[in-house]
Amino acid sequence: MSFQINGRKIGAGEPAYIIAEMSANHAGSLSHAKEIIWAAKEAGADCIKIQTYTADTITLDCNNSYFTIKTGPWQKDNTLHELYSKANTPWEWHAELMEEAGKAKIDFFSTPFDRTAVDFLEELGVGFYKIASPEMVDIPLISYVASKGKPIIMSTGMANVGEIALAVDTVRSQGNDQLALLRCATAYPAVTDQMNLATLKNMSETFGVPVGLSDHSQGSIGAVTAVLMGGSIIEKHFCISREIVSPDSFFSMDRNEFAAMVHDIREAEKAVGHVQYGPMQQEKDNLTARKSIFCSAPIRKGERFSPDNIRVVRPGYGLEPKYYDMLIGREALCDIDFGTPIAFGMFGETL
Repeated sequence: MSFQINGRKIGAGEPAYIIAEMSANHAGSLSHAKEIIWAAKEAGADCIKIQTYTADTITLDCNNSYFTIKTGPWQKDNTLHELYSKANTPWEWHAELMEEAGKAKIDFFSTPFDRTAVDFLEELGVGFYKIASPEMVDIPLISYVASKGKPIIMSTGMANVGEIALAVDTVRSQGNDQLALLRCATAYPAVTDQMNLATLKNMSETFGVPVGLSDHSQGSIGAVTAVLMGGSIIEKHFCISREIVSPDSFFSMDRNEFAAMVHDIREAEKAVGHVQYGPMQQEKDNLTARKSIFCSAPIRKGERFSPDNIRVVRPGYGLEPKYYDMLIGREALCDIDFGTPIAFGMFGETL
């Protein structure tokens, strides 16, 4: 239940693959988009992601009520076409951005929103794809992307089990098993107490794929928790600074916040570790802090051990306390001074 992206194994037990989503945070500037790529690398991201669409490939240039944004953070943009005209990443930038990512040694991929975007990204040689939550129901698009035989990371925001199953089956019907599913709340920003990250384990077991989180919540608690719940991929919107206003900046992490999140994720992964019982390396020096059996009053050779001359106390240099009851009544084979740890060889008969 794993696959590889550019030689990096994605799946349970592997370090989380962390994606910095640029989206519209370039704010219409190619130079700023390039700066975001380097800043994401510096902040610890494994990958930079963009989105490939134009206003005309994702919606209609129509201002009737169906295409008017009536509520939410983008209401001021009035129509979907106006919003996407402002938010899209120009296709003529893509090759330069991909080249810049190569220079920065950070993975690069994109979310296509129609077949023409897939064809364009194939010409560029993009190595893997993202399916956005709203496109989970675009089965023809998913089928076309899957037919390219490349890894797919799919967000599942708003989707019920049946819709996810259909999308997963569609990918597999193309002979493509390189798939990961991301839990996602398509609210901006998302509310932490409605993330229901307990779903991650169930989703992994139900569909037999690596899972993760496309996180629109504020802060890093959701991302860190997702990793602790078994998430293999974390995606977070990334910007240099929220002072550079874009359609996505208000819910994106800045470079310092993103770096702190990456640090917390890596520390959380260390804390999860592996199954182990018994003293860890860092505890070995503390074994003497345990209790053991000590001589609590001078004992002469031939005298019998009793509650009057042995006690279970700290530190742990003597016999383990489990031997105390068996030791009572046995004969000392030597003189034992007060404060001496009781050891095998000091008494007759085998315990």
